[in-house]
Amino acid sequence: MIKQLILYSAIFLLLYLVGYHIHNNYLVNNTINFPFSIKKVYLFHLGFSLLICVNFTLLSTVDKIFQQLGFIYLVTLVLKLVLFCIIFYKSIINQENLALTARISLLIPTIIFLLTEVIFVAKILNKKG
Repeated sequence: MIKQLILYSAIFLLLYLVGYHIHNNYLVNNTINFPFSIKKVYLFHLGFSLLICVNFTLLSTVDKIFQQLGFIYLVTLVLKLVLFCIIFYKSIINQENLALTARISLLIPTIIFLLTEVIFVAKILNKKG
């Protein structure tokens, strides 16, 4: 299990480093500015996705909870969305017309980390099922 946790940490950290630097370099090269920090968006997704995978790995060892992990994951997705909106409310939600590039720049880290997170959670759920 420790190997699995280290693997999750390494992959999410690698996704953060590579994804953020490529994304940031593109934005800097094209002189695109946003009302939010793209680094904070990547850090939010890194932390939350890693937290979900670590907790699911630990919770998968408890037989009573293992049966409910699918439902728990749905709740964590809603919680992730709500926390994201709360944390970035001033810079994202308050903007009346958020540029298309800003919207896409919010979706890129979300998709990258969500797909990776779903793959890991599916492996955890299929481990015993």
